[in-house]
Amino acid sequence: MMIVKVCGITQEDQYKLLEQQQVDMVGLNFYPPSKRFVTLPWSKPNQQTSTQRIGVFVNPEMEFLLDMIDQYNLDLVQLHGNETVDFCKEVDSWIPVIKAFGIDDTFSFATLAPYQNFVKYFLLDTKSAFYGGSGLKFSWHKLAEYNYDKPFLLSGGIRLEDIDDILKLEHKALAGIDVNSGFEISPGVKDLDKINKMLKIIHNEES
Repeated sequence: MMIVKVCGITQEDQYKLLEQQQVDMVGLNFYPPSKRFVTLPWSKPNQQTSTQRIGVFVNPEMEFLLDMIDQYNLDLVQLHGNETVDFCKEVDSWIPVIKAFGIDDTFSFATLAPYQNFVKYFLLDTKSAFYGGSGLKFSWHKLAEYNYDKPFLLSGGIRLEDIDDILKLEHKALAGIDVNSGFEISPGVKDLDKINKMLKIIHNEES
């Protein structure tokens, strides 16, 4: 089953609705320059939920990261900056890690090799100057160069009309998708109708 991660949630009421729809992962952005930066405290998650809370960070101080893990009851952290292998190793000793990389036509997947033992997933996003959130896709043909067993999440400008094509991608390590701006009404405010349609397509509830 394909993992669905909805990133950039800023409203707790929307989070609760996504939780009811059994979205696998919900991403909370803790990068202050982001338009989707989370500033309000949230209640503790429903103990019965299967939805995981992912904290998204860009080159964070360890103290801040650990504080957010505790304050928001995070299940995983996504490191979306230029974090070193040693930093990922240290974070991995506290909580599972998703390590993001910006992909363009010149990217070498050899860059990922040293990180493999310290991450649960890689996240492959479109390279941009602002650590993701560009709304643009990289060429999915590039995925043919990914030869690791470590599962990855596909990100970068994914929209509702892309879901059928993603489901046809044949890559053994493709574990799921990360969606954001393509499913928004405005930054941080999700289009729940579009998300529901996406989930139905992925779960084979409609053609």
